[in-house]
Amino acid sequence: MMKLLLTDSGVKNASIRNALLDLLGKSIAESSALCIPTAGYGAPDADPGGPWRFISGQSPSPMTGLGWKSVGVLELTALPSIEEARWVSWVREADILLVNGGDALYLGHWMRESGLAALLPSLSDTVYVGLSAGSMVMTPRIGEEFVGWKPPTGDDSTLGVVDFSIFPHLDHPSCPENTMAAAERWAARMTGPAYAIDEQTAIKVADDAVEVVSEGHWKLF
Repeated sequence: MMKLLLTDSGVKNASIRNALLDLLGKSIAESSALCIPTAGYGAPDADPGGPWRFISGQSPSPMTGLGWKSVGVLELTALPSIEEARWVSWVREADILLVNGGDALYLGHWMRESGLAALLPSLSDTVYVGLSAGSMVMTPRIGEEFVGWKPPTGDDSTLGVVDFSIFPHLDHPSCPENTMAAAERWAARMTGPAYAIDEQTAIKVADDAVEVVSEGHWKLF
């Protein structure tokens, strides 16, 4: 299994940064990254500025601008038109995948269609860092509250790499509907463990151990 750092809003504090360094096993300046902007195109309110801010490190959610040795862009919608051996080699050579937020179901669809989802189980030495939808896509389901783009399957299922669900942006000013009460209602309809997390929180998964890393507030249901 990959080493996962499932964040709400990127590497927002020292605790999350330390968790990232622990997963990498080396410095950020020694690590090569691939960023995946795809989810940023799928949300109902998406615009082309969002993926650019993510790629360029201009986003308020710190991901690509942390000082990596190198950063490349892996756009999932392009992969079906590229020789598989080429893009697979790019992924295998990267130390870390930085996965944008946006729409989790759109991202899940393109992770499957591109072949990346099938490749993930073999990337045991690679670190995966998700941002919002980039984190939620690794869970079994997202819940009807977070359905925007409608997948061909018609349901809210995602990749199921982990066995817990994530309710993001808890009590964030730009998401006034994401209250703890709303999270409790959401969690009651999930199967398995479910976490509500805020922008200062991430979930670290390594060697089948799950650890909440937080300088904010969160709750396990």
